[in-house]
Amino acid sequence: MSGTRTLVSPATLARPRGKALYWAVFTAVVLLFALAFLFPVYWMVTGAMKSPDEVARTPPTLVPEHWRLGGYTDAWDLMQLPQHLWNTLVQAAGAWAFQLVFCTAAAYALSRLRPAFGKVILGGILATLMVPTQALVVPKYLTVADLPLVHTSLLNDPLGIWLPAVANAFNLYLLKRFFDQLPKDVLEAAEIDGAGKLRILWSVVLPMSRPVLGVVSIFALVAVWQDFLWPLMVFSDTDKQPISVALVQLSQNIQLTVLIAAMVIASIPMVALFLVFQRHIIAGISAGSTKG
Repeated sequence: MSGTRTLVSPATLARPRGKALYWAVFTAVVLLFALAFLFPVYWMVTGAMKSPDEVARTPPTLVPEHWRLGGYTDAWDLMQLPQHLWNTLVQAAGAWAFQLVFCTAAAYALSRLRPAFGKVILGGILATLMVPTQALVVPKYLTVADLPLVHTSLLNDPLGIWLPAVANAFNLYLLKRFFDQLPKDVLEAAEIDGAGKLRILWSVVLPMSRPVLGVVSIFALVAVWQDFLWPLMVFSDTDKQPISVALVQLSQNIQLTVLIAAMVIASIPMVALFLVFQRHIIAGISAGSTKG
Protein backbone atom coordinates (compact mmCIF):
# COMPACT_ATOMS: atom_id res chain seq x y z
CA MET A 1 0.00 0.00 0.00
CA SER A 2 1.46 3.37 -1.04
CA GLY A 3 0.92 6.47 1.03
CA THR A 4 1.68 10.14 0.72
CA ARG A 5 5.33 10.88 1.33
CA THR A 6 5.91 13.73 3.79
CA LEU A 7 8.93 15.37 5.37
CA VAL A 8 8.01 13.86 8.75
CA SER A 9 6.54 10.38 8.81
CA PRO A 10 3.23 9.72 10.64
CA ALA A 11 5.06 7.26 12.91
CA THR A 12 7.43 9.99 14.05
CA LEU A 13 4.54 12.39 14.68
CA ALA A 14 2.78 9.77 16.75
CA ARG A 15 5.61 9.79 19.28
CA PRO A 16 5.49 12.50 22.00
CA ARG A 17 9.04 13.63 21.27
CA GLY A 18 8.44 13.83 17.53
CA LYS A 19 5.17 15.72 17.97
CA ALA A 20 6.80 18.21 20.37
CA LEU A 21 9.71 18.77 17.97
CA TYR A 22 7.35 19.24 15.03
CA TRP A 23 5.23 21.86 16.80
CA ALA A 24 8.34 23.64 18.09
CA VAL A 25 9.76 23.97 14.59
CA PHE A 26 6.38 24.95 13.16
CA THR A 27 5.86 27.63 15.82
CA ALA A 28 9.39 28.98 15.31
CA VAL A 29 8.87 29.30 11.54
CA VAL A 30 5.51 31.05 11.96
CA LEU A 31 6.96 33.49 14.50
CA LEU A 32 9.94 34.16 12.24
CA PHE A 33 7.74 35.05 9.28
CA ALA A 34 5.41 37.13 11.48
CA LEU A 35 8.41 39.02 12.83
CA ALA A 36 9.78 39.62 9.34
CA PHE A 37 6.47 41.16 8.20
CA LEU A 38 5.40 42.98 11.35
CA PHE A 39 8.70 44.38 12.58
CA PRO A 40 8.95 47.08 9.84
CA VAL A 41 5.42 48.18 10.77
CA TYR A 42 6.35 48.31 14.45
CA TRP A 43 9.52 50.24 13.62
CA MET A 44 7.58 52.81 11.63
CA VAL A 45 4.83 53.26 14.25
CA THR A 46 7.25 53.60 17.16
CA GLY A 47 9.68 55.71 15.14
CA ALA A 48 7.11 58.47 14.98
CA MET A 49 6.92 58.42 18.79
CA LYS A 50 10.64 59.05 19.29
CA SER A 51 12.50 62.33 19.42
CA PRO A 52 14.44 63.37 16.28
CA ASP A 53 17.74 62.67 18.05
CA GLU A 54 16.62 59.22 19.13
CA VAL A 55 15.51 58.28 15.62
CA ALA A 56 18.95 59.13 14.21
CA ARG A 57 20.83 57.46 17.06
CA THR A 58 23.28 54.62 16.37
CA PRO A 59 22.70 51.92 17.50
CA PRO A 60 18.94 52.44 17.31
CA THR A 61 16.60 51.88 20.23
CA LEU A 62 13.91 49.23 19.88
CA VAL A 63 11.57 50.91 22.36
CA PRO A 64 11.16 54.70 22.57
CA GLU A 65 12.70 56.19 25.69
CA HIS A 66 9.80 58.63 25.95
CA TRP A 67 6.53 57.90 24.18
CA ARG A 68 5.44 61.00 22.26
CA LEU A 69 2.27 61.48 20.21
CA GLY A 70 3.27 64.95 19.07
CA GLY A 71 4.67 63.58 15.81
CA TYR A 72 1.24 62.41 14.72
CA THR A 73 -0.51 65.65 15.62
CA ASP A 74 2.22 67.70 13.93
CA ALA A 75 1.97 65.58 10.80
CA TRP A 76 -1.80 65.98 10.73
CA ASP A 77 -1.54 69.76 10.88
CA LEU A 78 1.76 70.70 9.23
CA MET A 79 1.45 68.41 6.21
CA GLN A 80 -2.25 69.14 5.64
CA LEU A 81 -3.09 65.44 5.76
CA PRO A 82 -6.91 65.82 5.91
CA GLN A 83 -6.97 67.67 2.60
CA HIS A 84 -4.61 65.28 0.82
CA LEU A 85 -6.33 62.22 2.24
CA TRP A 86 -9.62 63.58 0.92
CA ASN A 87 -8.02 64.16 -2.51
CA THR A 88 -6.78 60.57 -2.51
CA LEU A 89 -10.19 59.26 -1.45
CA VAL A 90 -11.94 61.13 -4.26
CA GLN A 91 -9.44 59.92 -6.86
CA ALA A 92 -9.50 56.32 -5.64
CA ALA A 93 -13.30 56.17 -5.34
CA GLY A 94 -13.82 57.61 -8.81
CA ALA A 95 -11.28 55.26 -10.38
CA TRP A 96 -12.91 52.33 -8.59
CA ALA A 97 -16.40 53.25 -9.79
CA PHE A 98 -15.33 53.84 -13.40
CA GLN A 99 -13.26 50.67 -13.47
CA LEU A 100 -15.94 48.50 -11.90
CA VAL A 101 -18.63 49.69 -14.33
CA PHE A 102 -16.66 49.63 -17.58
CA CYS A 103 -14.48 46.57 -16.88
CA THR A 104 -17.52 44.59 -15.78
CA ALA A 105 -19.46 45.61 -18.89
CA ALA A 106 -16.55 44.81 -21.19
CA ALA A 107 -15.86 41.47 -19.50
CA TYR A 108 -19.55 40.49 -19.67
CA ALA A 109 -19.71 41.41 -23.34
CA LEU A 110 -16.59 39.39 -24.20
CA SER A 111 -17.73 36.43 -22.11
CA ARG A 112 -21.48 36.16 -22.77
CA LEU A 113 -22.39 38.35 -25.74
CA ARG A 114 -19.49 37.01 -27.83
CA PRO A 115 -19.08 39.92 -30.28
CA ALA A 116 -17.40 39.59 -33.65
CA PHE A 117 -13.61 39.38 -33.37
CA GLY A 118 -14.02 39.03 -29.61
CA LYS A 119 -10.94 36.83 -29.27
CA VAL A 120 -8.88 39.28 -31.30
CA ILE A 121 -10.05 42.16 -29.12
CA LEU A 122 -9.28 40.21 -25.96
CA GLY A 123 -5.85 39.30 -27.29
CA GLY A 124 -5.12 42.94 -28.04
CA ILE A 125 -6.20 43.94 -24.54
CA LEU A 126 -4.03 41.26 -22.92
CA ALA A 127 -1.10 42.28 -25.13
CA THR A 128 -1.02 45.61 -23.30
CA LEU A 129 0.07 43.71 -20.18
CA MET A 130 3.39 43.07 -21.95
CA VAL A 131 4.06 46.80 -22.37
CA PRO A 132 6.02 48.35 -19.46
CA THR A 133 4.02 50.90 -17.50
CA GLN A 134 6.77 53.50 -17.90
CA ALA A 135 6.47 53.29 -21.69
CA LEU A 136 2.83 54.39 -21.50
CA VAL A 137 3.39 57.43 -19.29
CA VAL A 138 4.22 59.88 -22.10
CA PRO A 139 1.34 58.85 -24.43
CA LYS A 140 -1.07 58.96 -21.50
CA TYR A 141 0.14 62.41 -20.48
CA LEU A 142 -0.17 63.79 -24.02
CA THR A 143 -3.68 62.36 -24.26
CA VAL A 144 -4.77 63.79 -20.91
CA ALA A 145 -3.15 67.18 -21.62
CA ASP A 146 -5.13 67.52 -24.87
CA LEU A 147 -8.05 65.10 -24.98
CA PRO A 148 -8.71 64.05 -28.60
CA LEU A 149 -11.81 65.34 -30.38
CA VAL A 150 -12.91 67.64 -27.55
CA HIS A 151 -9.43 69.19 -27.07
CA THR A 152 -9.84 69.62 -23.34
CA SER A 153 -7.11 69.35 -20.74
CA LEU A 154 -7.68 66.99 -17.81
CA LEU A 155 -4.62 68.12 -15.90
CA ASN A 156 -5.36 69.03 -12.28
CA ASP A 157 -8.68 67.23 -12.72
CA PRO A 158 -9.69 63.92 -11.06
CA LEU A 159 -10.79 62.69 -14.49
CA GLY A 160 -7.10 62.54 -15.35
CA ILE A 161 -6.87 59.72 -12.80
CA TRP A 162 -10.27 58.13 -13.34
CA LEU A 163 -10.25 57.63 -17.12
CA PRO A 164 -6.79 56.02 -17.50
CA ALA A 165 -7.62 53.69 -14.60
CA VAL A 166 -10.47 52.20 -16.66
CA ALA A 167 -7.97 50.59 -19.05
CA ASN A 168 -6.99 47.82 -16.66
CA ALA A 169 -6.44 44.66 -18.70
CA PHE A 170 -5.71 42.45 -15.70
CA ASN A 171 -8.96 43.20 -13.87
CA LEU A 172 -10.93 42.88 -17.11
CA TYR A 173 -9.43 39.44 -17.77
CA LEU A 174 -10.03 38.40 -14.17
CA LEU A 175 -13.71 39.30 -14.51
CA LYS A 176 -14.04 37.60 -17.88
CA ARG A 177 -12.54 34.35 -16.60
CA PHE A 178 -15.00 34.37 -13.72
CA PHE A 179 -17.95 35.06 -16.02
CA ASP A 180 -16.82 32.20 -18.29
CA GLN A 181 -17.10 29.73 -15.40
CA LEU A 182 -20.57 30.73 -14.23
CA PRO A 183 -23.04 27.82 -14.50
CA LYS A 184 -24.79 27.97 -17.86
CA ASP A 185 -28.00 26.37 -16.62
CA VAL A 186 -28.65 29.32 -14.29
CA LEU A 187 -28.20 31.83 -17.11
CA GLU A 188 -30.30 29.76 -19.50
CA ALA A 189 -33.07 29.54 -16.90
CA ALA A 190 -33.06 33.33 -16.64
CA GLU A 191 -33.35 33.61 -20.43
CA ILE A 192 -36.28 31.17 -20.46
CA ASP A 193 -38.01 33.34 -17.85
CA GLY A 194 -37.73 36.25 -20.30
CA ALA A 195 -34.82 38.16 -18.81
CA GLY A 196 -32.76 40.22 -21.24
CA LYS A 197 -29.00 40.49 -21.32
CA LEU A 198 -28.87 43.53 -19.04
CA ARG A 199 -31.38 42.01 -16.60
CA ILE A 200 -29.30 38.82 -16.44
CA LEU A 201 -26.18 40.86 -15.77
CA TRP A 202 -27.83 42.89 -13.01
CA SER A 203 -29.98 40.24 -11.32
CA VAL A 204 -28.00 37.03 -11.87
CA VAL A 205 -24.36 37.60 -12.84
CA LEU A 206 -23.46 40.42 -10.46
CA PRO A 207 -24.90 38.80 -7.30
CA MET A 208 -22.95 35.62 -8.12
CA SER A 209 -19.80 37.63 -8.78
CA ARG A 210 -19.42 39.31 -5.41
CA PRO A 211 -16.13 37.54 -4.56
CA VAL A 212 -14.36 38.57 -7.75
CA LEU A 213 -15.90 42.06 -7.64
CA GLY A 214 -14.47 42.45 -4.14
CA VAL A 215 -11.01 41.44 -5.33
CA VAL A 216 -11.17 43.78 -8.33
CA SER A 217 -12.34 46.61 -6.07
CA ILE A 218 -9.40 46.13 -3.73
CA PHE A 219 -6.95 45.99 -6.63
CA ALA A 220 -8.42 49.18 -8.09
CA LEU A 221 -8.34 51.12 -4.81
CA VAL A 222 -4.83 50.02 -3.83
CA ALA A 223 -3.44 50.80 -7.30
CA VAL A 224 -4.65 54.42 -7.14
CA TRP A 225 -3.82 54.88 -3.47
CA GLN A 226 -0.17 53.86 -3.82
CA ASP A 227 0.49 55.35 -7.27
CA PHE A 228 3.04 58.16 -7.32
CA LEU A 229 4.40 58.90 -10.81
CA TRP A 230 1.11 59.43 -12.63
CA PRO A 231 -0.54 61.70 -10.01
CA LEU A 232 2.71 63.68 -9.85
CA MET A 233 2.44 64.39 -13.58
CA VAL A 234 -1.30 65.10 -13.57
CA PHE A 235 -1.52 67.37 -10.52
CA SER A 236 0.80 70.36 -10.52
CA ASP A 237 -1.54 72.12 -8.10
CA THR A 238 -0.33 71.21 -4.61
CA ASP A 239 -3.80 71.55 -3.09
CA LYS A 240 -5.15 68.80 -5.37
CA GLN A 241 -2.35 66.28 -4.95
CA PRO A 242 -2.98 62.89 -3.33
CA ILE A 243 -1.23 61.75 -0.18
CA SER A 244 1.45 59.75 -2.03
CA VAL A 245 2.68 62.85 -3.86
CA ALA A 246 2.13 65.28 -0.99
CA LEU A 247 4.35 63.28 1.37
CA VAL A 248 7.27 63.78 -1.01
CA GLN A 249 6.49 67.37 -1.98
CA LEU A 250 6.01 68.53 1.62
CA SER A 251 8.84 66.48 3.17
CA GLN A 252 11.36 69.31 2.86
CA ASN A 253 12.10 71.13 6.11
CA ILE A 254 9.99 68.56 8.00
CA GLN A 255 11.38 66.61 10.93
CA LEU A 256 11.95 62.92 10.28
CA THR A 257 9.59 61.86 13.07
CA VAL A 258 6.80 63.99 11.59
CA LEU A 259 7.37 62.46 8.15
CA ILE A 260 7.30 58.94 9.59
CA ALA A 261 4.06 59.75 11.41
CA ALA A 262 2.55 61.02 8.16
CA MET A 263 3.49 57.74 6.46
CA VAL A 264 1.81 55.78 9.24
CA ILE A 265 -1.39 57.81 8.91
CA ALA A 266 -1.33 57.44 5.12
CA SER A 267 -1.07 53.66 5.39
CA ILE A 268 -3.94 53.23 7.87
CA PRO A 269 -6.79 53.32 5.27
CA MET A 270 -5.26 50.53 3.16
CA VAL A 271 -4.57 48.37 6.21
CA ALA A 272 -8.14 48.90 7.39
CA LEU A 273 -9.42 48.08 3.90
CA PHE A 274 -7.56 44.77 3.94
CA LEU A 275 -8.77 43.85 7.42
CA VAL A 276 -12.39 44.57 6.48
CA PHE A 277 -12.35 42.82 3.10
CA GLN A 278 -9.88 40.00 3.73
CA ARG A 279 -12.74 37.50 3.53
CA HIS A 280 -13.47 38.68 -0.02
CA ILE A 281 -9.79 38.42 -0.94
CA ILE A 282 -9.64 34.82 0.19
CA ALA A 283 -12.92 34.05 -1.58
CA GLY A 284 -11.67 35.72 -4.75
CA ILE A 285 -8.60 33.50 -4.85
CA SER A 286 -10.89 30.52 -5.36
CA ALA A 287 -13.26 32.50 -7.56
CA GLY A 288 -13.25 29.85 -10.26
CA SER A 289 -15.00 27.28 -8.09
CA THR A 290 -18.61 28.43 -8.41
CA LYS A 291 -21.58 26.40 -7.36
CA GLY A 292 -24.15 25.31 -9.87
